[in-house]
Amino acid sequence: MKFTRRHFLKTAAVAFGMPTIIPAAVLGKNGAVAPSNRIVLGGIGIGPRGREDLKAFLSQADVQFVAIADVQEARREIVRVTANRQYGNQDCVKTRDMFEVLGRSDIDAVLIATGDRWHALASILAAKAGKDIYCEKPCSMTIRESQELADTLNRYGRVFQAGTQRRNVDNFRFAAELARSGKLGRIHTVHAGILPLEESHKWLPEEPEPARDVVDWDRWLGPAPWRPYHKDYVQGRWRGYYDFHGGAALPEWGAHTVDLCQWGASADHTTPVEFEADGQTINGRYANGVKLVMRLAGFKGEGNWVVPGTCPVRFEGDEGWVEAADTGKIGVSSPALLAGGAPAEMHGTDPTKHVREFLDCVKSRAKTAANADVTRRGHIISHAASIGWRLRRKVQFDPVTESFVNDVDANRMCSRARRAPWHA
Repeated sequence: MKFTRRHFLKTAAVAFGMPTIIPAAVLGKNGAVAPSNRIVLGGIGIGPRGREDLKAFLSQADVQFVAIADVQEARREIVRVTANRQYGNQDCVKTRDMFEVLGRSDIDAVLIATGDRWHALASILAAKAGKDIYCEKPCSMTIRESQELADTLNRYGRVFQAGTQRRNVDNFRFAAELARSGKLGRIHTVHAGILPLEESHKWLPEEPEPARDVVDWDRWLGPAPWRPYHKDYVQGRWRGYYDFHGGAALPEWGAHTVDLCQWGASADHTTPVEFEADGQTINGRYANGVKLVMRLAGFKGEGNWVVPGTCPVRFEGDEGWVEAADTGKIGVSSPALLAGGAPAEMHGTDPTKHVREFLDCVKSRAKTAANADVTRRGHIISHAASIGWRLRRKVQFDPVTESFVNDVDANRMCSRARRAPWHA
């Protein structure tokens, strides 16, 4: 008997119950990504900034967002509806318990965009659950949390991307590469724009606590000290309160701008060895003599910003300087530095390229631009500088031991107690 290919397929389909037509999407045809090549993503604590990240993830064809955990019903419903509208189905599930997301074996990675108090602990728990992590910044509340986070991620071999997306924004990349290339000569000073240094230990007046399914207040607080409920906290106005917003607000901007100065100064492997506050400016010095100046963006006087915009940075060398800010523009001391062409303008808050790099690294298992070790040192600088500011004196820091030198008071401020039962 002669068996044709058509006869074999028809016979096999009957014998084994196999479909004779396989959808093109399953095979990865017509621009679709086969399920075996998709990254299944879950979300934990996605508010306004987190939804910007989510938008970038949903725009990627190889991502399938399947679950959102948030302690606020209004926020988890917004995310659920957004995801289902994107895919044209009702598959995205919502829960107020992040452990339901972390416990799903089909989820490869998580987007963590809670408030600062949860970032490190949620990332540590996600790593232990076998998930890769994209976490919004600042990723830690203290020096100790910065260390714990990096140590855990390295121990469990997870891919991690801090939400310091400016490492993948063109004008900031251009500025850092210009500084690192030697075209500015020897780099002697790097400037990081920061927010006003301030913090509050006050409590807002107590308000009636909502039903747990509406807002789970105890879980919202998480590892932070207990305090009575007030709607302003859960509506995003928790910033400025010491219990929720670490380091005199310095890590809020410093997580970006100090991180970029680390990059521009080729110092991702270390930290400054001393910090000294002068009003709203904090001056740091690296062991090689390079100065790190953390200052308000509206600073007047020598070295005033030329490029307007939030999160500005300036890198100065013996032969020139370069500046960049969120407007997407570049400022240079000489037009010759732009001889190869200026970078395309992209707003500094856009996470699209940063998200794409994270997804590529999830597949390749390569290190991201804002990996755990880079994040560790950049964040430690902001925390150490804020400790010096709070003590109102110069402090010495050892980059090897990641502790203050002969300073009991400063070293006591390197960690905070976590409220039971929240621990790593």
